[in-house]
Amino acid sequence: MSKTKKTTPANIIWFEIPADNPNRAKEFYSKLFGWKINLFPGMQDYWHIDTGGSDDTPDGGLMARKHPAQPITNYVNVPSVTQFMGKAEKLGGKICVPKTAVPQMGYFAICQDTENNIFAIWERNQNAK
Repeated sequence: MSKTKKTTPANIIWFEIPADNPNRAKEFYSKLFGWKINLFPGMQDYWHIDTGGSDDTPDGGLMARKHPAQPITNYVNVPSVTQFMGKAEKLGGKICVPKTAVPQMGYFAICQDTENNIFAIWERNQNAK
């Protein structure tokens, strides 16, 4: 029997919306789309956005804006943050935030593409520390 290597689809699995006034943004998105937005367990300034879709539909986060030009950030699922950081740089992109652990969930890095757009890459890994 041959073993088939399991591949990770490079799809958007999470998004983050920065807000100057998170309560105002929570009310806006809840009323506009019917999203359920609740404080993320164990956090004070980060809310989970339940979009109400299927398992294939990404949920997201709502957070206080950290700097004036902070955009909405989409997280793309990859098999290795380290590998894809290198690949992004080789293709002319930049690493804005290096590989960072989210304990027991995985790793992420924030990148910039050749058109100055910000995006994140995400590697699921329950052993992340």
